[in-house]
Amino acid sequence: MKFSRIAAAVTTAALAPAVLIASPAFAAGPDAPAVGNQPAPTTPDQAVPDRTVPNQAAPNQAAPNQAEEDRKTILAIIAHPMASEFMKEAGRKAIADGPKAMRKFIEVDQHDIRMDDYRIAILRLLPDAGPGLKAGINKVLSSRDDIEKLRHFYDVTQHELRGDDNNKVEISRLIDTGGTAVKEAGNKALQGTPADRAEFLKTGRHLAQAQDDLVELARIDEGWDGPILSEAISKLMNGSPTPAELRHFLEATQHELRDQDNRVAIARTIDGGGPELIKAGRAALAGTPADRTQFLKTGQHEARAKDQAAKDKEKPATGKDGDGKGNEDKGNGTGTGTGGTTTSSGNTTVTAQGHTGAPLATTGAGDHTTLIAGGAGTALVAGAGLLLAARMRRAGAEG
Repeated sequence: MKFSRIAAAVTTAALAPAVLIASPAFAAGPDAPAVGNQPAPTTPDQAVPDRTVPNQAAPNQAAPNQAEEDRKTILAIIAHPMASEFMKEAGRKAIADGPKAMRKFIEVDQHDIRMDDYRIAILRLLPDAGPGLKAGINKVLSSRDDIEKLRHFYDVTQHELRGDDNNKVEISRLIDTGGTAVKEAGNKALQGTPADRAEFLKTGRHLAQAQDDLVELARIDEGWDGPILSEAISKLMNGSPTPAELRHFLEATQHELRDQDNRVAIARTIDGGGPELIKAGRAALAGTPADRTQFLKTGQHEARAKDQAAKDKEKPATGKDGDGKGNEDKGNGTGTGTGGTTTSSGNTTVTAQGHTGAPLATTGAGDHTTLIAGGAGTALVAGAGLLLAARMRRAGAEG
């Protein structure tokens, strides 16, 4: 087999798989490669044998066997599935035009067509490209025509730029949701190289997250009263936890231990309590973790209020006549006084206290009542002092 045939076969077999390009932005025309395929391979230039065919006038005309080899080479190029319609048309025309046209197609035309095919394939990458890939596309298309540069961009560089664009998007997402350490490390990676961003997503993000997780565990421990969770946090932080262990503790283990602490707190709360409190507490213990949290937050207080209301309803008020009524003056509700003293014939004093005996807050007109009552008390004390002084003077005069 001639060297030219071997070269053509090797070139055709060594093609890399095409990268799918799903974009309607650039419709394939007769001068564009098939959608989803990279341009067809380039066949190496073949030198015309340094000999002439006998009885031919043109000294540099290709030998018949060379023309046949060129024809086979062109047929292999245009038969390849990645050949564009324009490449196929130009190849068939070269075959029809004879040996010189076939030589020109192999040495010149196929390379020019390939250049255009790569440009079109690269342009098709624009619609779904990120900022980095778009910049790369503009740069390579505006540079000096170089088939190898275009080929390398399409086969290698575009994937690197696309991956870096995806990395930037992912790092930005982590920064938005992460803690202080993740934000700091993520911003540093965004300002670095593509390798820095890849490394951050591979290992750096986990190390930064571990720092934030340790801070979060300390905050939880400080604000939690339950012994089970606090003990587990102390044990974890005093050890050598991996980033994965810290993440699992915060995402799962802490909630299990919180519920255990809540169970202990509920059992302690209902011990010796009223029937409503016991009933609500047992229902929470038999329910979900959310039920137990709700009981400790509000349910226990509602149940206590019901128990207290039941006690108040069962206990009757008592008076002097045993029927729960005081010996009140039916006229204006005030007592009668003699000799400068005042006596009340009924229990009209109300203590401003809640169920626990603590004074209730006063608002609005009640504040003025307090001031008036205080002024009246002061007046009574002053009047009693004057009365005592008058009695002492009277006693001295009589003596």
